[in-house]
Amino acid sequence: MHYHKLLTEYAEIPVKEIELQYGFRGLYRNGHIIIDKLQTNVQKRCVLAEELGHHFKTVGNIIDQTKLNNVRQEKIARRWAYNKLIPLPCFVEAYEYGCSNRFEISEFLNVTEEFLQEALERYIEKYGTYIYHKNLIIQFNPLNIFEKREKRYG
Repeated sequence: MHYHKLLTEYAEIPVKEIELQYGFRGLYRNGHIIIDKLQTNVQKRCVLAEELGHHFKTVGNIIDQTKLNNVRQEKIARRWAYNKLIPLPCFVEAYEYGCSNRFEISEFLNVTEEFLQEALERYIEKYGTYIYHKNLIIQFNPLNIFEKREKRYG
């Protein structure tokens, strides 16, 4: 799914692209999303997913990340974005497509390597260092996907 497809999927939520200052890549406020227009479409897609996470999962002004509650809400929004853009079946699709490293997987999934790394860290928090999924082992650190082999006795 590309940036414009994500925009279309959530067309009821107003999104505006402008040049943002102070290092912000995206902002969510009162049902509206603002995206820094100076980013690539891949970057904008990742930022849009996170801002959609704020739309669906968080409340209030959480810009001050020195407050514990704001940090928690930021994590909730990012978790929503990771689940939206990189659910576990996407790793299987990347493996089946022939992706063999982080760069290829991030390219295939249309996310930044930074976003992929953050998603992997989240999956480690949730599942540990690996998970069995559809006859595959998805190892999160280091990222590796391989077929689960049946033990043979005798």
